[in-house]
Amino acid sequence: MKIEIYIAQLLYRYQCVTVPGFGAFLTEIQSAKLNESSNSFSPPKKMIAFNANLKNNDGLLANHIALAEKTSYEYAVSKIQYEVFNWKKAFEENEIISIKNIGDLRLNADKNIVFTPYDQTNYLTSSFGLAPFVSPLVKREIFEKEVAAIEEKATITMVPEETKSTNSYLKYAAIFVLGLGIAGSVGYPMYQNQIASETMLVETAVQKQVQNKIQEATFFIESPVPAVTLAVKSTAEIKMPYHIMAGVYREEKNANKTLRILSRLGYDAKRIAPNKNGYFPVLYGSYATFAEAEKAKKEINEKHNPEAWILIQSL
Repeated sequence: MKIEIYIAQLLYRYQCVTVPGFGAFLTEIQSAKLNESSNSFSPPKKMIAFNANLKNNDGLLANHIALAEKTSYEYAVSKIQYEVFNWKKAFEENEIISIKNIGDLRLNADKNIVFTPYDQTNYLTSSFGLAPFVSPLVKREIFEKEVAAIEEKATITMVPEETKSTNSYLKYAAIFVLGLGIAGSVGYPMYQNQIASETMLVETAVQKQVQNKIQEATFFIESPVPAVTLAVKSTAEIKMPYHIMAGVYREEKNANKTLRILSRLGYDAKRIAPNKNGYFPVLYGSYATFAEAEKAKKEINEKHNPEAWILIQSL
């Protein structure tokens, strides 16, 4: 079983995917970039890095493999250990480990792991469908030269006016304008009064129609408007798919005993339905998000049970 498929699936959803006993793949969001030398644009993406110091099993990868392969958590952990064994053996033989769609891993002269990420896959879901593209260079200098050449060719010609017959026309035009002024000074106030009267009649008619509509609307309302009922989800209906496992027992009485102990210690302990093998799982508690479950698991690992792990239940 190749675990790189499942690592790639988790990189779309999480910032850190740990391979127990080997290291962790980390993601960081990089904003869109402009490469001026090639006139190319790149969309936002997740940059992948590798940290060999993060080796503790957080349960994320193993749980994901167990759900995908429909197998047990312990079997998934053993498969991860087997794959890590093969990777370390390849390092001893100075081979390069190529993880599909993620990157290459190799050892340098100081026996430190060097990671080279692949750029073909973008794990940022908000950039799905966006691909880099190259824009042609805008040649502004050529355009400005063409405009300057057109301006140099353009000429302005002045045409002299004929003055002999113009004076007589100006006399008649002045008399006509003077007549219009006198008529306007007398007719304009009359025109304003007519417009004001017509406006008042229209406004009165509109107000009357509005009042009639209001009365009709009031008259035909015979019963009160029915109340609106809103359905609110109870807290019991909220999905809580992240469980912190306290143990899985062959005997139901042992599961009940552990449940009573955890309840007395103040945990919101519970039991879930027996698994396909007939074992009885006992939980420290259930959570709506992985972040809440991870925080609670760390406290439980430190204070009560270092072997507690997270079970992710499919929705």
